Amino acid sequence: MRFLGNVMATIIGIFVFFMLFFFGIVLIGALFGGEAEGVEVKSSSVIELNLEDISNDYAGKYKDPWMDVFSEKKNIGLTDIINAIAVAKTDSDIKGISILNQNSSLGLAQSKELREALDDFKKSGKFVMAYANDYSQRDYYLNSVANTIYLNPAGDLDFKGLSTEIMFFKDLQEKSGVKMEVIRHGKYKSAVEPFLENKMSDANREQTTALLNSVWSSVLADISTSRHISVAKLNEIATGLLARTPEMAKANKLIDIVAYEDVYHQAIKNVLKVAKDEDYNKVSITDYAQKVATTSILSETDNQIAIIYAQGEIQGGEGDVDVIGEGSMRRSFQEARKNKDIKAVVLRVDSPGGSALTSDLIWREIELTKKIKPVVVSMGNYAASGGYYIACNANTIFAEKNTITGSIGVFGVLPNFSQLSSKIGINTEQVTTNENANYSPFVPLNEKYKKVTLEGIERVYKTFVTHVAEGRKMTFAQVDSIAQGRVWTGTEAKRIGLVDKIGNLNDALKEAASLAKIKDYSTQNFPEYEKDFADVFAKLPFAKSKEALIKEEIGEENYFLLQQVKKVQLQKGIQARMPFEISIQ
Repeated sequence: MRFLGNVMATIIGIFVFFMLFFFGIVLIGALFGGEAEGVEVKSSSVIELNLEDISNDYAGKYKDPWMDVFSEKKNIGLTDIINAIAVAKTDSDIKGISILNQNSSLGLAQSKELREALDDFKKSGKFVMAYANDYSQRDYYLNSVANTIYLNPAGDLDFKGLSTEIMFFKDLQEKSGVKMEVIRHGKYKSAVEPFLENKMSDANREQTTALLNSVWSSVLADISTSRHISVAKLNEIATGLLARTPEMAKANKLIDIVAYEDVYHQAIKNVLKVAKDEDYNKVSITDYAQKVATTSILSETDNQIAIIYAQGEIQGGEGDVDVIGEGSMRRSFQEARKNKDIKAVVLRVDSPGGSALTSDLIWREIELTKKIKPVVVSMGNYAASGGYYIACNANTIFAEKNTITGSIGVFGVLPNFSQLSSKIGINTEQVTTNENANYSPFVPLNEKYKKVTLEGIERVYKTFVTHVAEGRKMTFAQVDSIAQGRVWTGTEAKRIGLVDKIGNLNDALKEAASLAKIKDYSTQNFPEYEKDFADVFAKLPFAKSKEALIKEEIGEENYFLLQQVKKVQLQKGIQARMPFEISIQ
C-alpha cells in the first residue's frame, strides 16, 4: 500500500509540475513575448500576405482580458487585415504587397472584399505581386488582382468552372434501419432532401444551377477586369481546361511569368533596388495589422458605430467566434443601445442559419435597437435562412454579388430507429400519463404526432415570412413566392428585393453614418464573449488531439462526412437553416 501511495504521489507531482510549467510558459509568453507594439516596419518594406490563420471576419475578444492569454490565435480577423491594407496604402515605409501563402480558407465573398482592398491599394502606385507553386480556383480568384502573377514551372492552375456535389442517404436508411423523419415547409428546403430521395429534385437542381451560374458570373467579371480578358474567353478557357499547365496558363494570359520562387523574390528586389546578395525588408500582414490596431489614432469625435459580428451557425448559449449564440448577441445589442456614444449599429452576418428560436431572439433585439438608432446589415459569404432571419428587419441591407442568402424556410428532423431496433431484436414499450407525452425514436412516427409537429413548422415559417414582409415592406404573398427555402446570390437578392444594395462592410459603415447623420466616427467591435477558463482551455491545441488523430487516420474527406453526420444529430428543434452545405470547387 505504501508503494502504491508513493507511485500515486509521484504521478500527481509530475502532473502538477507540467501544468505549472505549461501555464508559466504561456503567461510569460503573453506578458513579454513579441508584442505587436514592438513590430518594426523598416523603410522600403513589403507586406507578406499570409492568410493561413485567417478565416473569420472577426477574431473575437473576451470580457475578461485574462482569457486572451490562453486564446489559441492572435486576435486578428479579415476586417483587421483589410483595415491594415488601407493604412498601408498611405504608409511611406510600405512599397508593396507579396501574396505567397495559398492555404487560405476564406469564402468567395470574403475573397471579393479582400480583392477590392488590394485593388484600392494598387491605386497608390504600389505593387501587388503573387507567387504560387500551384493555384486552386478559389486562390486564383484572389491572386488574379495582382499586378504580376508568377507560377512555378512544375505547378498547375485549376480553372474549370464551379461545381458542387450532394450526397443522398435514402437507400442507406432503408438498409440500416435508421430513418430521419423529415417535416418541412418550402419546396426548395433541400437540407433534408438527401434523407427523402436518391437523386436531386427538379426544384433543387434549378436553384443550385442558378446559384452556381450567378456566383461564377461574379467571379469571371472580377477576373476579366483584373486580367483584361473577356468573360467569353474565360469561359472558353475553363471549358477547354486551357490553363492546365503553366505554359498554357501564360499563353492564355491568366498568369504573367513561369518561374521558381527565387526568381520571384529577385523581381521584388529589382523593384525595390535591393542588391542581389541582400534581402529585402518584409513584415507579415498579421504583425502589421496588430501594429495598426495598437497605434492607430482614435477619432477626435465621440461618435461611434458598433460592428456586431454574427458568424457561424446559430445556436443557443453564449456563442463564440465560430458560433452565433443568443447570449453574446443579445448582450451586444443591449450594450449598443445603452451606450450614448454609439450612434448606429452595423450587423455583419456570415451564417448559413441554425436554430429558429435563437434567430427570432436576435431578430427581436434588432427590432428594439432600430427604434433607438439605425441598424445596417453587411452580408459576408452567407446570410441564409436563420442568417437572413436576423438581417431582414434592418434599415438597410448590403450584400456582395456572390453572397449566398435567402433560404427562407424551416424544417424539422426526427431520428427514428424503429426499423433498426426491429432488425436486431430490440423491442421498447412506453408508459405515459397522457397520449402525446413522449416521442420515441424506437417506434414508428404516428400521423398525429407528425401533424402536430408540422403545425409547429408552419407556425415558425409564417412568423419568418411575416418578419421578412414587414422588414422589407412587402406583402406576405410576395415574400412567400420568393421564399420556399430557395437560395439566392447577392445579385439576385437585390433584384427580388431581399437586399437593398451591393457593397462591402465599409459601404455599410458609410450608410450607417449617413442614417445617423454623423461624418466622423470610430468603430467598436462586438461581441465580447463571457468565457471562463474551462471554455478556453478546451480550445487549446493539445485539447484537440482527438480530432487531429481522427482526421489523420480517416482522411480529410471522411472526417468531413463524419462531421456532417454529427451536425444532423445536433439539429434539435425547428431549424431555419440553409438548404445544403455548398462547397464550391
